[in-house]
Amino acid sequence: MSAVDGKVISRPWKPRIGILSEYDHANLKFAAEHGFTSIGLFADRGAVLDVTTQLPDTRIEQIRTAIDDSKLYVSVLGAYQINHTAEDASERARNNAYFRNVIQLAGKLRIPFVGTGSGKMLGKNLADQVAEIARVYEREYFSACQENKVRILWEPWAGGPNVATGPVGYEALFKAFGSSPYVGLQYDPSHLVWQMIDPIQTARDFAPKIYDVHLKDTEIRWPVLRKVGIYPWNNDEWWRFRIPGSGCVDWRALFTVLMEAGYSGAMNIENEDDLYGTRYEGRVFTSSFKDGFLVAKQYLEQFVAW
Repeated sequence: MSAVDGKVISRPWKPRIGILSEYDHANLKFAAEHGFTSIGLFADRGAVLDVTTQLPDTRIEQIRTAIDDSKLYVSVLGAYQINHTAEDASERARNNAYFRNVIQLAGKLRIPFVGTGSGKMLGKNLADQVAEIARVYEREYFSACQENKVRILWEPWAGGPNVATGPVGYEALFKAFGSSPYVGLQYDPSHLVWQMIDPIQTARDFAPKIYDVHLKDTEIRWPVLRKVGIYPWNNDEWWRFRIPGSGCVDWRALFTVLMEAGYSGAMNIENEDDLYGTRYEGRVFTSSFKDGFLVAKQYLEQFVAW
C-alpha cells in the first residue's frame, strides 16, 4: 500500500526480509536455506570484511560469487565504529580513508548502501557539528559514492560517534545536505525506544529518507527503571536489545507506516539479544544465535509476506 493525497492505494507489499551477519559462506547458506531473501554485512575494523587495506580482486570475486550463488540480496555494508569527524587530524584521515575503502568495496560487490553513524565532535554544538559533517562528506566521500553508485545511510545509534540519533539530528543533517542523493537513513526502531523517542512517528516523519531497515527490538525493564532511573549507580540494565516481538516496538504500527509509504527495500533482523547466547564460533553462527533469527522470523511472518 502507499498513500497519495491522503488516499491509500493497495498493492502487494513485498520487502526483502533478511539478517545482519559477518561475512561467511556458512552464514549465507543458513540465511538462504531458511527462506530469508536479503542480508546485511559488516565491514568495521576487525570484521571479516576489514578494509584497512583494500581486498585483492581475487578475494572480491570469490565473495561476489558466493553471494550470487546464495541468491541473497545484499542491501548494506555496515561500518559503524568510525568517527568521520574525529578531532585528531591523523585519526580523522585514517577513518576517512578507511570509509572510502568501504564505499569502494560496496561498489565492487554491487551493494547499494553503506551504513554508519554521521560522525561526532565532543563539546561542539549541533549546528557546528552538522556543518563539519557536511563539509567532510562532500570532500571525502561523495565522489566515491558517485563512482560506485552507493548511498551513505545513518543508523540512529546513540552510543557511537553520531548525531543522527533521532528527529532533531535528522532535521539538521538533511537541511545541511539539501537534496543530496548520497545520504539517507538506515532505520532501527530499537535505538529510538531506549532514547524514549517515538519510533512510529519518527518513521512517519522521515519515511522518504528511509532506504534500509534493521529489525531489532528494545525491552524496557520497568521494574529496574523505576528503582534505579536512567543513570543507575551500579550499571543496572534498565533496557536491553531483544529480537523483534520480545520488546516494546509496535511492529504492526511500524510496518503500516512503511507499507503506506511504499517502502520496498530490505529489512534485516539484527540479533543482539543476549538471551540467545554467544553469537559466533569463529565467524560462523552458533546454534543458539540461529535460533534467535528463526524465532524472530516466525514472529514477523504474521505481518510480512515472505
